[in-house]
Amino acid sequence: MIVLIGAEKGGVGKSTIASNLAVHLAHNGVDVVLFDTDGQATCARFIERRDEAGIGPSVPCVQRTGDVSATLRDLGNRYQVIVVDAGGRDSREMRSAMAVANLLLVPTRASQADLETLPKVNELIGLARGLNPELKASAVLSMAPSNPVIREVEDARELMAQFDQLELAETVIRDRKVYRDALLSGHGVVERDNSQARAEIQLLAQEFFELSNSMELSK
Repeated sequence: MIVLIGAEKGGVGKSTIASNLAVHLAHNGVDVVLFDTDGQATCARFIERRDEAGIGPSVPCVQRTGDVSATLRDLGNRYQVIVVDAGGRDSREMRSAMAVANLLLVPTRASQADLETLPKVNELIGLARGLNPELKASAVLSMAPSNPVIREVEDARELMAQFDQLELAETVIRDRKVYRDALLSGHGVVERDNSQARAEIQLLAQEFFELSNSMELSK
């Protein structure tokens, strides 16, 4: 199963979601690999810190750029799940990954500036489904305000209704310092003591994965 974490804009929490999903899946006994196509190499450096600190379970990481479709197909024969971190832009890496992915998660902040990038992503998904009709795609509200008074999340849900290729995930990832701290220490938040962040990653995984040997999409 190939899970692509991609977006048209940087700074929306792609690497945070990718690294935390991979660690959570590893803790559930899934044979998972992180695939970093982003020039910033955030996930690759995360795994380096994790390995240097001796944190288990071990999560392998592969770095590639350019057309990554053949590499992803090959990895798909060796791992149950490949979590792909693509750069925050329309790129050869993201388009080639979309051509073979089973699931695309598009992190976006619940702000007007970020939501305005989604029409382009919606268009790209439509094009990708010409080659990969089984591709599932969901936007994930990421780095959302933790203050329930702020209506950005509700406003985003209303705005998302206009996109025909992209659903909105039920799970919301909030803006919490523990995500940044964990990324720098080589930990997933499921390995830290923040129950709210841990629950967010667990809920995101439950929404999209059946944690079994077959690793089927949950919807």
